[in-house]
Amino acid sequence: MTYEHANTFREFFRTSPDGGDHRGPAPPVTRHPRHRTAHLDPATGTDPRLRAPVTVSPAQTHAWATFLAEAVHNGLDPALVTQWLTILADATGSPVLPSLASMSLAEYVELRLPIILVGLETTTHVPYLAGWHHRIEPDLGHLPVRLVTTGAIAGTINSWIADGCSRSTIKNTLAMLFRILEQAVVDGLIERAPAHVTGWQSAYQQEEDELLDPRAPALRDWDALTELADALVDASYNHYRGWGDVIIHGACTATRIGEVSGVRAHDIDTVNWLLTCRRQTTPAPGGLVDKHTKGRVARFIPIIEPLRPQIIRRLRATRGDPDARLYTGPRGGRISTAVLRDATHWDDVTHDLGYEHLRRHDLRHTGLTWMADAGIPLHILQQIAGHKEITTTQRYFHPNIRELAKAGEALTRHLVEQLRLNGQIPRRW
Repeated sequence: MTYEHANTFREFFRTSPDGGDHRGPAPPVTRHPRHRTAHLDPATGTDPRLRAPVTVSPAQTHAWATFLAEAVHNGLDPALVTQWLTILADATGSPVLPSLASMSLAEYVELRLPIILVGLETTTHVPYLAGWHHRIEPDLGHLPVRLVTTGAIAGTINSWIADGCSRSTIKNTLAMLFRILEQAVVDGLIERAPAHVTGWQSAYQQEEDELLDPRAPALRDWDALTELADALVDASYNHYRGWGDVIIHGACTATRIGEVSGVRAHDIDTVNWLLTCRRQTTPAPGGLVDKHTKGRVARFIPIIEPLRPQIIRRLRATRGDPDARLYTGPRGGRISTAVLRDATHWDDVTHDLGYEHLRRHDLRHTGLTWMADAGIPLHILQQIAGHKEITTTQRYFHPNIRELAKAGEALTRHLVEQLRLNGQIPRRW
């Protein structure tokens, strides 16, 4: 059971792992209608329904302490309990209702959107709302407002850059996000808005340079890949072989490290030797969690013959459990790129091998470059990579292949122009 959302957390309070009811109080759930400007207090400029005095008796405090201890015993993550206790303790020290202090960002914006947009020109609404609906809400909307930290925002910006969002798109999205958080300060949900994230434009430039030539960081061949995998295993504690398996799987399938961690036994089709990539492991408050891939669409990837013995070995280790993870850390936990880096002393190993600028994500570039050089058709490689734009996939092909692709695009434009000159509407090809 995951606890990413306040409502899910409340459900845990009501239902025990065996299906029965927990003993102890359920957190209050307060629902408010959508607010309008008319509800603001003229004296304070805030909505009185967002604020109310809170009194907690010693008996209630003891009941909650006992109940949370039982919850941890029944499987609730202690780190999550600490986070929620902090939220509720902060709320108790302020005139904000605990039920509102635990409100998710998505719930808060639904409640306060008209106020958040006050003062904006109508023409600005479209890009700001697009930033909310397409980026902020899917990536941060599940977090309680008080857990939308600078670190969480910075990590999300990196994913937007990797998804190919333009500079102006990211700027508008961040402007909307900080407008939301500034309103949360006015409403008393947080004391101050998280610091504005700096340095993302240089990260954007680095990603842009890499996209111009993603072939550059690719490993040269299979021997270079296995040499890297073996060196990382040797540098890890107890020489854990699983780290090398993750490296080889990532390069051979052109998947991200988080996507390698998300592979389950039932994602492997050993009849047709296909991998279904449908989830990835990402950092979140309380630890690592699984969520959809960046493209939000499952994709099918061929499992090449050199990788199959490793896949069979990993499947045997799952002992027939279809939901078992194919790749885990030495203690059975999820894997992230940061975990892999630290556990294998990645920076030291890559430096010693002469790959000073090699990153974990470059394993994906390696796989896509190899596939392009092997002659895999452009549209098939796009499906394997999960790229939204075919121009992104084209960059993995050798320059002469790219020129041929551009020639095809020129012919298409020529045919479309002829149709227009003849008064016909070109259909979608």
